[in-house]
Amino acid sequence: MQIKILRIKQVVEKTGLSKRTIYRWISQGRFPEQIPLGNSRIVGWNEKIIDKWINTQPNFA
Repeated sequence: MQIKILRIKQVVEKTGLSKRTIYRWISQGRFPEQIPLGNSRIVGWNEKIIDKWINTQPNFA
């Protein structure tokens, strides 16, 4: 089973949230944290975790 990693642009497109909202919600514990990829400046999100998060949100269901 292969894990698909989404970059911030893909997460924005998938959720409809702005980058600013995503990072603010991460700091508030309201959105899944990013995964470091390679070095500290490259990050991504596991697509399955983002999909699960979307499915638990009343505004997305």
